[in-house]
Amino acid sequence: MRDGSKGVGGAHSSEDSVDIITPEERRGSAMKDIFKERRIFKLVKESSPEKKRKKSEMTDDERVRDFQRKLYRKAKQESDFKFYVLYDKIGHSHFLREAYRRVKANRGAPGIDGVTFEQVEKEGLEAFLLGLQKELQEKTYKPQPVKRVHIPKANGGTRPLGIPTIRDRVAQMSCKLVIEPIFEADFDDASYGFRPKRSASDAVSAIKGKLKEGKTEILDADLSKYFDTIPHDKLLKLIAMRISDTHVIHLIKLWLKTPVVEDGKMSGGKKNRIGTPQGGVISPLLANIYLNLVDKLVREHKVFRGIEIVRYADDFVLMSKEIGEDVLRALTSLLSRMGLTLNEDKTRRINVLEEPFNFLGFTFHYRKSMYAGDEFYLSIRPSKQAFQKLVAGIREELINHRNKAEILTVRMLNLKLRGWLNYFTIEEVSYTGLTRRTLSMYLRDKLFRHQKRKSQRYRYAYCRGTFGRWKSKYGLIDPESYGLPDTVKA
Repeated sequence: MRDGSKGVGGAHSSEDSVDIITPEERRGSAMKDIFKERRIFKLVKESSPEKKRKKSEMTDDERVRDFQRKLYRKAKQESDFKFYVLYDKIGHSHFLREAYRRVKANRGAPGIDGVTFEQVEKEGLEAFLLGLQKELQEKTYKPQPVKRVHIPKANGGTRPLGIPTIRDRVAQMSCKLVIEPIFEADFDDASYGFRPKRSASDAVSAIKGKLKEGKTEILDADLSKYFDTIPHDKLLKLIAMRISDTHVIHLIKLWLKTPVVEDGKMSGGKKNRIGTPQGGVISPLLANIYLNLVDKLVREHKVFRGIEIVRYADDFVLMSKEIGEDVLRALTSLLSRMGLTLNEDKTRRINVLEEPFNFLGFTFHYRKSMYAGDEFYLSIRPSKQAFQKLVAGIREELINHRNKAEILTVRMLNLKLRGWLNYFTIEEVSYTGLTRRTLSMYLRDKLFRHQKRKSQRYRYAYCRGTFGRWKSKYGLIDPESYGLPDTVKA
């Protein structure tokens, strides 16, 4: 019977279904199935455990750099964009762990609480970071006072240096890791100090390039106590142009208002309206943010047309074929509006063709060629002050190592020599040959005298050969050949 062919529930047989479904419906159903399959495949791909596994296997450094790249691209693409959700990142575990790693790599003395890295790790690094994370997340974090010490300068004076506690250094580093890419996107190419992938060598190379272009008129500028005179209100306004997260602004304000302890006396605090402690982890970034305004104005203002600036932190020079009094007046006026002042005794206008100038430890000077008649060549070499500072440091350390093993003395000397020579040796830019020979002769004579004082039974030949013996036996660095290509050595 026809009715009986429907089966249970009166459902159509497969044959009847084929007759009922039209060709259009069949095509639509097929496309729907394909869409479902693609959608499911996409979801599976996005939530693939393989992708999660790879992210979980990323190191803290890789995760931080990945985040920084995204921030930098956004800031570079949209120069007016304000970043509004950043504070929570500062307290993330991987940011704090990476911040601690970088702070420890920089070493440094303990702060006002006397806590060292060894103590932190002995008592438990995880507990230390969890405690800091909790304070940041609950917004109960308060920085401790900064310990101020004075370090000697090459000119015989001293430079004040603020030393925050390790806890505060980690918090500052974490904040710096988060906000630095935003301002890096805005910084002018003329700035070289305390910036990623930039160095003093790059600044020296840039000056050489501009001198070769004929920009031999120099305004060697010196700011009076720059770090101690940065106005908080103006600095915070510049930061707020890029960051609208009020919690981040408040955090930076806390560090700016942190009291300073020197010789048992406390100064600064909430009433302080100027300055950022030189030595804090975040201080160089704040200094660059403020002076970036000078970089931009020198590049864009009509008064400075034809003039270029090369800046390393608070040290900078203006360069052009001619620099008039109006430029100096405009610069003084600009800095005055920013709450800064030029040191009139140290700021000077010179022509490098006539007299040398020093910048970042190098002396720039045009010297008359010994072989080409009246021709002059550009000489860039370590300054006399930089050499004297190295020699004084070696002399002092040798006194402290008089009763120590020879291998320890060599390690100390290599540490000093390696750092100094690496800094001043810039391939195809600086000339260090004469300085290297002078340093080598100094070391030979100084080690002879050092061994003579140390030895109870003085033997001239033995003491005179100290430099060569330590070089072959312990690997003492020879300044005349260290870090030079074989072609130069020959």
